[in-house]
Amino acid sequence: MIRLQQVTKRYDAFTAVHECSLHVRQGELLVLLGASGSGKSTTLKMINRLIEPTAGTIEIDGTDTQSVNPSTLRREIGYVFQEVGLFPHLSVEDNIGITPSLLGWDRARIRARVNDMLDMVELDPDGMRSRRPNELSGGQKQRVGVARALAAQPNVVLLDEPFGALDPLTRDALQQTFQKVRRESGMTAIFVTHDMVEALLLGDRIGVMQQGRLVQLGPPEELLERPVNPYVAALMDTPRRQAKALSDLSDA
Repeated sequence: MIRLQQVTKRYDAFTAVHECSLHVRQGELLVLLGASGSGKSTTLKMINRLIEPTAGTIEIDGTDTQSVNPSTLRREIGYVFQEVGLFPHLSVEDNIGITPSLLGWDRARIRARVNDMLDMVELDPDGMRSRRPNELSGGQKQRVGVARALAAQPNVVLLDEPFGALDPLTRDALQQTFQKVRRESGMTAIFVTHDMVEALLLGDRIGVMQQGRLVQLGPPEELLERPVNPYVAALMDTPRRQAKALSDLSDA
């Protein structure tokens, strides 16, 4: 569904992403994992042309993204930001329905879709439709952000650290909701995070980025058992050490 071939992004003498090649299968969730500045968010943004690549090719469902108008491309791809990015002057209903509206859906179809999406992310449609973003909690905003990204039934969804700013309980609840939504919709998704536990729990496969390079790509168990370099080994060791520390506390 998504294929990157030798994708590079340079800013003058600085290379943010260096010859990144990967593919994401239909219905798969690929997690891009790495430290801040590793190139994972830049890679994500090149897929829907929020950032234009310097070199290489990106295809979605066999179509070169450079052959598609950027605005048209973005309407066909769901996108979830860490900052959510809800329009403050619009209601929850209008936020969720904005892409279907741009695509020419009629009002009745949009209303029905908004109701379905609010149900899917476990928010009460009657209580939420007319509310504004400033009336929502952080977790509610993120749920609305996910609903908005999925409202137009995109085949591809991109998520850029969507749960990073949330408290642990809300984050865990949203991770579970997202997994449920993903299974029900069959979406293909790329999920950016720097949280190792989140990557291991959510990803069908994990791509580790280091200084702009994709250094390892594989299922979680492969990265845990066969890291290709000390950096990947250190990343994978972090949740192990945390789990041991918690176990030691409970045994004390």
